[in-house]
This record gives sequence, structure tokens and C-alpha cells, in this order.
Amino acid sequence: MDKTSQINIEVTTNENNVPKQIIWSAEDGGVDNAEAKAIILALWDKKEENAMRIDLWNDQMTVDEMKKFFHQTLLTMADSFERATGEKNITEDLRDYCIHFADKMGISSPFSGN
Repeated sequence: MDKTSQINIEVTTNENNVPKQIIWSAEDGGVDNAEAKAIILALWDKKEENAMRIDLWNDQMTVDEMKKFFHQTLLTMADSFERATGEKNITEDLRDYCIHFADKMGISSPFSGN
């Protein structure tokens, strides 16, 4: 029997449409009304064969937090790509880039020993 799951994202914006608060829930993942400062949501459009995405961050997100968010997102993308395709060589290249990114941004990387 098929099962349907929901992931809910609620965004409150200010008068200029800048996100002030991002709340998300995913019952199957045990998340209930958790606050987030940013999201990167990517969806594959089957018909157009194109990635669609939504990038949002609230007005309290600092530049340092954004640097860490992107670094960690790149690392998790490498993990997901390797699980989905089995492509180990290119994911190692992506992880190497993540070390370079962390170095350039002055943040620690789990692979660089910082």
C-alpha cells in the first residue's frame, strides 16, 4: 500500500517580502514546527528536465552562518549524489572543493582538520 507523507514549510515575511521566520514540519522525520534560518529546496521538473529551486533566508541570518550553510549543503549534496549514482571519483572531487571552499571562507571543514 502506498503512503503519503508531507513536509510543510511556513514562511512569514515582512512588509518588503523578506522572510522573517521559517518554520517547518515533517511528521515522518519527527520534526514539528522547527525554526530554520534558511532553506534551499530543489525539485526536478520531469517534463522540462530542469531543476527548480527556492532559496530563502531570514533577516537574522548572518554572513558567517550563510557560509557554513552553503559549505554543509555542498557536502550533503556530495553524499546524496554518491548514494544516488555510486560515482565515487567525482564526489571525492566535490569534497575536495568543499575543503577549498571552507579554507577560502575561513570556516572549518570536517575533511580539512580545521
